[in-house]
Amino acid sequence: MTTFFPSDLTGQTRCAGCQQSEPLGFDFDFAYQPIVDLGKGAVFAREALVRGPGGEGALSVLNQVTDSNRYRFDQLCRTKAIAAAATLGLQESLSINFLPNAVYRPELCIRSTLAAAREHGFPLERLIFETVETEHVASNHLTHILREYQQFGFKTAIDDFGAGHSGLTLLAEFQPDLVKLDMALIRDIDRDQVRRTIVRNLIVMCRELGTQVIAEGVETVAERDCLRDLGIELMQGYLFAKPAFKQLVDPQHLGGGH
Repeated sequence: MTTFFPSDLTGQTRCAGCQQSEPLGFDFDFAYQPIVDLGKGAVFAREALVRGPGGEGALSVLNQVTDSNRYRFDQLCRTKAIAAAATLGLQESLSINFLPNAVYRPELCIRSTLAAAREHGFPLERLIFETVETEHVASNHLTHILREYQQFGFKTAIDDFGAGHSGLTLLAEFQPDLVKLDMALIRDIDRDQVRRTIVRNLIVMCRELGTQVIAEGVETVAERDCLRDLGIELMQGYLFAKPAFKQLVDPQHLGGGH
Protein backbone atom coordinates (compact mmCIF):
# COMPACT_ATOMS: atom_id res chain seq x y z
CA MET A 1 0.00 0.00 0.00
CA THR A 2 1.30 3.45 -0.88
CA THR A 3 1.29 5.96 1.93
CA PHE A 4 -0.92 8.90 0.99
CA PHE A 5 -0.52 12.37 2.42
CA PRO A 6 -2.88 15.20 1.44
CA SER A 7 -1.03 18.04 -0.25
CA ASP A 8 -2.32 20.66 2.17
CA LEU A 9 -1.44 19.80 5.76
CA THR A 10 -0.56 23.32 6.79
CA GLY A 11 -3.57 25.30 5.61
CA GLN A 12 -5.58 27.53 7.90
CA THR A 13 -8.84 25.60 7.62
CA ARG A 14 -9.71 24.45 11.11
CA CYS A 15 -12.72 22.93 12.79
CA ALA A 16 -14.40 24.16 15.97
CA GLY A 17 -12.17 22.04 18.18
CA CYS A 18 -9.01 23.65 16.82
CA GLN A 19 -10.43 27.10 17.34
CA GLN A 20 -11.85 26.63 20.82
CA SER A 21 -9.45 24.22 22.54
CA GLU A 22 -7.42 25.64 25.41
CA PRO A 23 -3.81 24.67 26.30
CA LEU A 24 -3.59 21.27 27.94
CA GLY A 25 -1.84 22.26 31.16
CA PHE A 26 -0.43 18.82 32.00
CA ASP A 27 2.06 16.36 30.53
CA PHE A 28 1.81 12.65 29.76
CA ASP A 29 3.70 9.81 28.09
CA PHE A 30 3.04 6.25 26.98
CA ALA A 31 3.52 2.63 27.92
CA TYR A 32 3.51 0.09 25.10
CA GLN A 33 1.89 -3.34 25.22
CA PRO A 34 2.34 -5.87 22.40
CA ILE A 35 -0.50 -7.51 20.52
CA VAL A 36 0.88 -10.87 19.48
CA ASP A 37 0.27 -13.06 16.46
CA LEU A 38 0.56 -16.65 17.65
CA GLY A 39 0.44 -18.00 14.12
CA LYS A 40 3.61 -16.11 13.25
CA GLY A 41 5.14 -16.21 16.71
CA ALA A 42 5.72 -12.48 16.51
CA VAL A 43 4.39 -9.08 17.52
CA PHE A 44 1.45 -7.93 15.38
CA ALA A 45 1.19 -4.42 16.82
CA ARG A 46 1.84 -2.41 19.95
CA GLU A 47 -0.80 -0.39 21.74
CA ALA A 48 0.19 3.02 23.09
CA LEU A 49 -1.36 3.36 26.56
CA VAL A 50 -1.38 6.79 28.16
CA ARG A 51 0.61 7.24 31.37
CA GLY A 52 1.73 10.10 33.55
CA PRO A 53 5.13 11.67 32.79
CA GLY A 54 6.74 9.47 35.46
CA GLY A 55 4.84 6.30 34.52
CA GLU A 56 1.82 7.01 36.72
CA GLY A 57 -1.41 5.17 35.86
CA ALA A 58 -3.75 6.22 33.08
CA LEU A 59 -6.33 7.69 35.46
CA SER A 60 -3.80 10.22 36.72
CA VAL A 61 -3.93 11.66 33.21
CA LEU A 62 -7.51 10.95 32.14
CA ASN A 63 -8.91 12.56 35.28
CA GLN A 64 -7.46 15.84 34.04
CA VAL A 65 -9.22 15.67 30.68
CA THR A 66 -12.21 18.02 30.54
CA ASP A 67 -14.64 19.21 27.90
CA SER A 68 -12.47 22.28 27.38
CA ASN A 69 -9.17 20.44 26.77
CA ARG A 70 -10.46 17.16 25.31
CA TYR A 71 -9.67 18.08 21.72
CA ARG A 72 -6.10 19.19 22.48
CA PHE A 73 -5.49 16.04 24.53
CA ASP A 74 -6.75 13.77 21.75
CA GLN A 75 -4.60 15.52 19.17
CA LEU A 76 -1.48 15.32 21.35
CA CYS A 77 -2.10 11.64 22.10
CA ARG A 78 -1.85 10.88 18.40
CA THR A 79 1.16 13.02 17.56
CA LYS A 80 3.14 12.14 20.69
CA ALA A 81 2.46 8.41 20.28
CA ILE A 82 3.73 8.49 16.69
CA ALA A 83 6.81 10.52 17.59
CA ALA A 84 7.69 8.32 20.57
CA ALA A 85 7.15 5.08 18.63
CA ALA A 86 9.41 6.33 15.84
CA THR A 87 12.08 7.26 18.39
CA LEU A 88 11.88 3.77 19.91
CA GLY A 89 12.29 2.24 16.46
CA LEU A 90 8.89 0.56 16.34
CA GLN A 91 8.70 -1.70 13.29
CA GLU A 92 5.23 -3.17 13.81
CA SER A 93 1.87 -1.42 13.65
CA LEU A 94 1.04 1.17 16.29
CA SER A 95 -2.41 1.15 17.89
CA ILE A 96 -3.63 4.51 19.22
CA ASN A 97 -6.82 5.08 21.19
CA PHE A 98 -8.89 8.07 20.19
CA LEU A 99 -11.85 9.92 21.68
CA PRO A 100 -14.73 10.11 19.18
CA ASN A 101 -16.31 13.03 21.03
CA ALA A 102 -13.09 14.99 20.47
CA VAL A 103 -13.37 14.68 16.69
CA TYR A 104 -15.52 17.32 15.07
CA ARG A 105 -14.68 16.90 11.39
CA PRO A 106 -12.36 13.94 10.81
CA GLU A 107 -10.99 15.25 7.50
CA LEU A 108 -9.72 18.35 9.37
CA CYS A 109 -8.98 16.90 12.81
CA ILE A 110 -6.66 14.31 11.25
CA ARG A 111 -4.25 16.91 9.84
CA SER A 112 -1.84 16.94 12.78
CA THR A 113 -1.76 13.13 12.77
CA LEU A 114 -0.90 13.05 9.09
CA ALA A 115 1.77 15.69 9.61
CA ALA A 116 3.35 13.70 12.46
CA ALA A 117 3.35 10.51 10.39
CA ARG A 118 4.99 12.31 7.50
CA GLU A 119 7.58 14.01 9.73
CA HIS A 120 8.61 10.72 11.37
CA GLY A 121 8.33 8.55 8.25
CA PHE A 122 5.61 6.38 9.81
CA PRO A 123 3.50 4.60 7.14
CA LEU A 124 -0.21 5.27 7.50
CA GLU A 125 -1.06 1.61 6.90
CA ARG A 126 0.83 0.77 10.12
CA LEU A 127 -1.42 3.03 12.21
CA ILE A 128 -4.42 1.49 13.96
CA PHE A 129 -7.01 3.76 15.53
CA GLU A 130 -9.12 2.04 18.15
CA THR A 131 -12.07 3.31 20.10
CA VAL A 132 -14.76 2.06 22.44
CA GLU A 133 -18.36 2.44 21.33
CA THR A 134 -20.27 4.21 24.08
CA GLU A 135 -23.70 5.66 24.58
CA HIS A 136 -22.09 9.12 24.80
CA VAL A 137 -21.27 9.15 21.09
CA ALA A 138 -23.86 9.06 18.33
CA SER A 139 -23.30 5.94 16.24
CA ASN A 140 -23.55 7.85 12.96
CA HIS A 141 -20.78 10.23 14.13
CA LEU A 142 -18.54 7.32 15.11
CA THR A 143 -19.11 5.41 11.88
CA HIS A 144 -18.41 8.57 9.87
CA ILE A 145 -15.07 8.99 11.65
CA LEU A 146 -14.10 5.34 11.14
CA ARG A 147 -15.00 5.43 7.44
CA GLU A 148 -12.92 8.57 6.95
CA TYR A 149 -9.97 6.93 8.71
CA GLN A 150 -10.17 3.90 6.45
CA GLN A 151 -10.17 6.23 3.46
CA PHE A 152 -6.89 7.72 4.69
CA GLY A 153 -5.37 4.22 4.85
CA PHE A 154 -5.48 3.71 8.61
CA LYS A 155 -6.67 0.46 10.15
CA THR A 156 -9.62 0.74 12.52
CA ALA A 157 -10.50 -1.24 15.64
CA ILE A 158 -13.39 -1.41 18.08
CA ASP A 159 -12.10 -2.01 21.60
CA ASP A 160 -13.91 -3.86 24.41
CA PHE A 161 -16.30 -5.45 21.93
CA GLY A 162 -19.07 -7.23 23.78
CA ALA A 163 -19.09 -4.81 26.70
CA GLY A 164 -20.88 -1.84 25.12
CA HIS A 165 -24.56 -1.19 24.69
CA SER A 166 -24.73 -1.44 20.91
CA GLY A 167 -21.78 -3.44 19.65
CA LEU A 168 -23.70 -5.53 17.12
CA THR A 169 -25.61 -2.49 15.86
CA LEU A 170 -22.34 -0.66 15.29
CA LEU A 171 -20.90 -3.68 13.51
CA ALA A 172 -23.93 -3.78 11.24
CA GLU A 173 -23.26 -0.17 10.21
CA PHE A 174 -19.48 -0.37 9.93
CA GLN A 175 -17.09 -3.29 9.66
CA PRO A 176 -13.72 -2.34 11.19
CA ASP A 177 -10.45 -4.06 10.37
CA LEU A 178 -10.26 -5.40 13.91
CA VAL A 179 -12.44 -6.03 16.93
CA LYS A 180 -10.95 -6.57 20.37
CA LEU A 181 -13.07 -8.90 22.45
CA ASP A 182 -13.66 -7.55 25.93
CA MET A 183 -11.66 -9.29 28.63
CA ALA A 184 -14.85 -10.18 30.48
CA LEU A 185 -15.56 -12.65 27.66
CA ILE A 186 -12.01 -14.01 27.85
CA ARG A 187 -11.61 -14.55 31.58
CA ASP A 188 -11.62 -18.28 32.42
CA ILE A 189 -12.95 -19.12 28.96
CA ASP A 190 -11.21 -22.47 29.16
CA ARG A 191 -13.58 -23.40 32.01
CA ASP A 192 -16.75 -21.69 30.80
CA GLN A 193 -18.82 -23.31 28.06
CA VAL A 194 -21.09 -20.29 27.70
CA ARG A 195 -18.18 -17.95 27.01
CA ARG A 196 -16.71 -20.43 24.54
CA THR A 197 -20.00 -20.60 22.66
CA ILE A 198 -20.32 -16.81 22.50
CA VAL A 199 -16.72 -16.28 21.36
CA ARG A 200 -16.88 -19.12 18.81
CA ASN A 201 -19.88 -17.52 17.14
CA LEU A 202 -18.38 -14.03 17.28
CA ILE A 203 -15.34 -15.40 15.45
CA VAL A 204 -17.49 -16.92 12.71
CA MET A 205 -19.45 -13.70 12.33
CA CYS A 206 -16.35 -11.50 12.15
CA ARG A 207 -14.63 -13.84 9.70
CA GLU A 208 -17.61 -13.59 7.34
CA LEU A 209 -17.49 -9.78 7.65
CA GLY A 210 -13.77 -9.64 6.91
CA THR A 211 -12.87 -8.42 10.39
CA GLN A 212 -9.98 -9.85 12.41
CA VAL A 213 -10.51 -10.72 16.07
CA ILE A 214 -8.13 -9.87 18.92
CA ALA A 215 -8.62 -11.42 22.34
CA GLU A 216 -7.52 -8.96 25.01
CA GLY A 217 -6.87 -9.53 28.68
CA VAL A 218 -5.35 -13.00 28.21
CA GLU A 219 -3.69 -13.94 31.49
CA THR A 220 -3.19 -17.72 31.52
CA VAL A 221 -1.75 -20.38 29.23
CA ALA A 222 -5.08 -22.22 29.46
CA GLU A 223 -6.97 -19.17 28.18
CA ARG A 224 -4.44 -18.76 25.37
CA ASP A 225 -4.70 -22.37 24.25
CA CYS A 226 -8.49 -22.38 24.42
CA LEU A 227 -8.73 -19.18 22.36
CA ARG A 228 -6.34 -20.54 19.78
CA ASP A 229 -8.35 -23.75 19.52
CA LEU A 230 -11.37 -21.54 18.82
CA GLY A 231 -9.51 -19.90 15.95
CA ILE A 232 -8.03 -16.70 17.41
CA GLU A 233 -4.37 -15.99 16.61
CA LEU A 234 -4.17 -12.32 17.70
CA MET A 235 -4.01 -11.79 21.47
CA GLN A 236 -3.02 -9.22 24.06
CA GLY A 237 -2.62 -9.51 27.81
CA TYR A 238 -0.38 -9.90 30.83
CA LEU A 239 0.47 -13.47 29.85
CA PHE A 240 2.53 -12.09 26.97
CA ALA A 241 3.71 -8.78 28.42
CA LYS A 242 2.56 -6.01 30.71
CA PRO A 243 2.60 -2.46 29.36
CA ALA A 244 6.19 -1.18 29.46
CA PHE A 245 6.70 2.51 30.12
CA LYS A 246 8.55 4.13 27.19
CA GLN A 247 9.88 0.69 26.16
CA LEU A 248 9.24 -2.02 23.59
CA VAL A 249 9.51 -5.39 25.34
CA ASP A 250 9.62 -8.86 23.84
CA PRO A 251 6.51 -10.92 24.56
CA GLN A 252 6.58 -14.30 26.30
CA HIS A 253 4.50 -17.49 25.95
CA LEU A 254 4.10 -17.38 22.18
CA GLY A 255 4.17 -21.17 21.94
CA GLY A 256 1.36 -23.57 22.50
CA GLY A 257 1.86 -26.79 20.62
CA HIS A 258 0.24 -25.69 17.35
